[in-house]
Amino acid sequence: MACRRFLDDLEKSKDPGYPWVFDEHKAARPVDFMEKFLVPTKGDYDRMVLMDWQCFIECNLFGWVDRQTGLRRFNEALILVGTGNGKSTMMAGNATFMACKDGEKGAEIYLLANSKDQAGIVFNECKAQIEASRFLAPRFRTLRDGVYYDKANATIRHRSSDSKRLDGLNPHGAIFDEIHEYRDFKLLNIIKKKTVKRTQPLIMYITTMGNVLDGPLAYYYGQFTDALLGHLDPLVADRMFAFIAEMDATDDIEDSSLWIKANPSIGQTLELSRLEEQWKRDKLIPSERANFICKQLNIMVNADDMAFVQPEVIKRNRETIPEESLLGRRCYGGFDLSNREDFTAAALEFPLDDGRIFVKLHSWVPRRKVELDQEKIDYYGLAMKGHLTIVEGEYIRQEDVFDWFVQQSKLYELVTIGYDPANATRLRQMLENKGFDCQVVRQGPITLNDPMKDIKELLLAGKVVSNADPMLAWYTDNVRISGERRHADKENWMPTKRNKFRKIDGFMAWLDAHCVRMDKQPAGMVVTPPRIRVVDLGSRRHARI
Repeated sequence: MACRRFLDDLEKSKDPGYPWVFDEHKAARPVDFMEKFLVPTKGDYDRMVLMDWQCFIECNLFGWVDRQTGLRRFNEALILVGTGNGKSTMMAGNATFMACKDGEKGAEIYLLANSKDQAGIVFNECKAQIEASRFLAPRFRTLRDGVYYDKANATIRHRSSDSKRLDGLNPHGAIFDEIHEYRDFKLLNIIKKKTVKRTQPLIMYITTMGNVLDGPLAYYYGQFTDALLGHLDPLVADRMFAFIAEMDATDDIEDSSLWIKANPSIGQTLELSRLEEQWKRDKLIPSERANFICKQLNIMVNADDMAFVQPEVIKRNRETIPEESLLGRRCYGGFDLSNREDFTAAALEFPLDDGRIFVKLHSWVPRRKVELDQEKIDYYGLAMKGHLTIVEGEYIRQEDVFDWFVQQSKLYELVTIGYDPANATRLRQMLENKGFDCQVVRQGPITLNDPMKDIKELLLAGKVVSNADPMLAWYTDNVRISGERRHADKENWMPTKRNKFRKIDGFMAWLDAHCVRMDKQPAGMVVTPPRIRVVDLGSRRHARI
């Protein structure tokens, strides 16, 4: 996709009205600099020669400029390649180039990672490259805490998420290593906010794939993919560069001839025969097999063999439909109250005419829970997008869930609401007094086994539509098949969560809705077309036709 976009943009740049132009001289500068002045510090190499895929990235990042000002076009870049492909070498080279050859006085370059040790890996590589260069060594000062280019008052330093020295930064360049390890946006947000004073800052995220479905990498993967596909506003997408090297969802992972898709250095610095040998060993051990698939083939995967579904399966279900098309449609509800001092969730499941289902989900969480920040999710971002309500106080009122169902019933034909009877007596009474049909869903494998397996089949087939709801994806990724002795029969599934901070309340609300739907609408049942409802959103009055 990145190559297709490059060619399309070259064609667009022939139009004088297109805001960007490709400057071949500027594109070649970082490549020439690295190959002329940097020296490899690892392996049996006597000179630095960038590989084709590395040249493509460098030329894009530094070659595309504003037609009027000549300033750099891209200010963010996601580079996703398999492990061992030469990320650290390229990152270190970019740091050095931006410190001394990017035309920015007082440039501050930061090499960043989730841990101090990881940040030090790239920093030490950068320092070693400079010290090994006869041209650069006398022009830079390399110290333990930083690298200094006094001629332009520029510095290269490393920081991590646990660093206490994050104030007073003014980054011209920021290079994040292995963002798949990040569970929150704290360091990322700090650095982003600090770049506003620079005229052409560049933030790079260079990583392999990971298994934190709710972390920054999963978010950026989706956002940068949308930029490549043209699904974002051009004002945003035009400033984002992405190079994503990964196996396709339909590829056979056993076919080593396809591994080059995720490993562009195969045949140069990576030997295919060694990777094949490693795969033959690793695939015999579940955790090592999952690690190879994730880190070498760039397929998001959970090592836990009790996982309900793999992250790659969840990603298949990213289709969207206009929510307006659901007005008046038949749906089935479910809620999970859990502990009212914790997460609470409610869901609606809509059968669609083409065999798919649409899931509408909403969650509530007390502000005290948000302040504790134990789950490491973007509460405020999710709340701003309408996926989550942050409730003032220390607990969730059952009236909040009741009001949500009442509002939904004004828009849709809500047939039945399924619920776990634990702690639900008062809410069930309120709903029934309002005229809702409520149905108990017993929380045991006899009741939940078939619906769980049916949901998994729908997910595997890509038939679950939620308009890419991030909370539903998070909840579903957290689901495990219980390994307790009383649930030890693997033929009868019972959901449990990965750990106490990986919540599944939203999945359980959906599962309850799915249970009552399977009961009320058995397989093969002919469903009459939904009644059409005209809704006056201003007055909240409605009429059936």
